[in-house]
Amino acid sequence: GLGSAKEGVGHWWSQRLSSLLMMPLVLWFGFSVASLPQASHAELVNWISSPAVTVALVLLIITVFYHAQQGMQVVIEDYVSTHWKRTAAIIVVSFLCLLLAVIGVIAVLRIALGG
Repeated sequence: GLGSAKEGVGHWWSQRLSSLLMMPLVLWFGFSVASLPQASHAELVNWISSPAVTVALVLLIITVFYHAQQGMQVVIEDYVSTHWKRTAAIIVVSFLCLLLAVIGVIAVLRIALGG
């Protein structure tokens, strides 16, 4: 229980790869939203309904919540010393990130598909 679990490198790589994927997605999202400052509700719905935008938004949501879960897990592992509290916190954070990602993806798909 005190040595290396031999899983740190995989976690480290997945966090780095998710951050690399997030960089262009966040830049695209920021510039896209900034270019729509006075857009009406109908214009935003049309924008989200575009297939490329829908795919990019879904990718962004999944990547952001995956990266957040990975980062919060590292913080919990580093700073929560009691084993059961650490395990419980990781489970809660993982569940919340999954729940919020699913809610975000469903919201985008409902808008895109006219639901």
